[in-house]
Amino acid sequence: MATDLPLRVAVTGRLGNLAAVEGDILALDAFELVPTDGDVDPDVLVLVHDPDSEPREQLARVREHSTVPVVFATSKATNELVHWALDAGVADVLTLPAAPETILFAIEKAARVARLQGEGQGHGKVVTVFSPKGGSGKSVVATNLAAAVAAKGRRRTLLVDLDLQFGDAAIMLGLQPRSTVRELIGTPADIDAEKLEVYTEQHSTGLRVLPAPMNPEDAELVGEEAVRGILAVARQAHDVVVVDTAPFFYGPMLATLDLTDRLLVICNPDVPTLKNVRLALKTLELLSFPESKLSIVLNRASSSIGLERGDVEAALDRPVDFVLPLDPAVPLAVNQATPAVLGKTGAFAPAMLELARSAAGFDLSQTRQAPRAARIFSLGRS
Repeated sequence: MATDLPLRVAVTGRLGNLAAVEGDILALDAFELVPTDGDVDPDVLVLVHDPDSEPREQLARVREHSTVPVVFATSKATNELVHWALDAGVADVLTLPAAPETILFAIEKAARVARLQGEGQGHGKVVTVFSPKGGSGKSVVATNLAAAVAAKGRRRTLLVDLDLQFGDAAIMLGLQPRSTVRELIGTPADIDAEKLEVYTEQHSTGLRVLPAPMNPEDAELVGEEAVRGILAVARQAHDVVVVDTAPFFYGPMLATLDLTDRLLVICNPDVPTLKNVRLALKTLELLSFPESKLSIVLNRASSSIGLERGDVEAALDRPVDFVLPLDPAVPLAVNQATPAVLGKTGAFAPAMLELARSAAGFDLSQTRQAPRAARIFSLGRS
């Protein structure tokens, strides 16, 4: 693979074989070994399999924080394991111990395939923000997440406000829309990337916004097929599409779920919201929505509220994935039509950046020069 710089490779997994694999990689001049918990993004991750652990769990821990290509290294490469790994999207499987030329080929192939896919597929990520309870801060999370990806990650980012009756995304960002999703679908021609851009507004961060209809009665005119068409075009034209939704399950929301890569369910630490979130999680289960795409975000968390993170997790019978602290800077920023995530003070901004980094799948501290893998967080070594 022709490149001016050595490929950056990170290694994680089983401690017993990990040192040997790292030594083999260090011996190859084509690679630079980087830590899994460092500030440098790897091009390829080598996941060293622990035969005593479930491989699906090992791979899932990687995929929680990363879209980086994975080479799966194992000392027990059974046919069943190899077939599973390739079906799960692993770039290649290495049988340990492996010859240096075999390691070289596997890592370079993984990086090459990822590069070609990144250049050719034009397929952005859809991140949907949902809460079954009004007033949970859902739109604040959606607007701040989208602004963070656009401003910090320099990615082509679109915020689609599908809270069709009472959407607030545009006003929260200080925009005065000339047109909305209603006008977009009301035109006779098919929707394409150029047409979509004409009907969006641009924020100072570079974020583009497709506002909700200005009149609540227009919500009924935006059906499931229209939503599918908009999101299908949007994900082809943008790196990340953030969708703000209405607080209930209905046609447009169900259509959005079908195209969602990451679903953020917003939960506040109060009993009514917890009740609604529990019901929403059961509904998502009945809809067969993949658990791997779902994250619980505890918003407005505070020790003075009376319900701690552990209480919320016990009530929901599942872990909370992200915590956004109660911060007086947030309502102030909303009233000033400025994303709080871009502020330099308060506890909300760094927590929101961490959520945006995970949801978008890349490090927001780096400006974009080319399609890059997400930052790898330390996964631990068993």
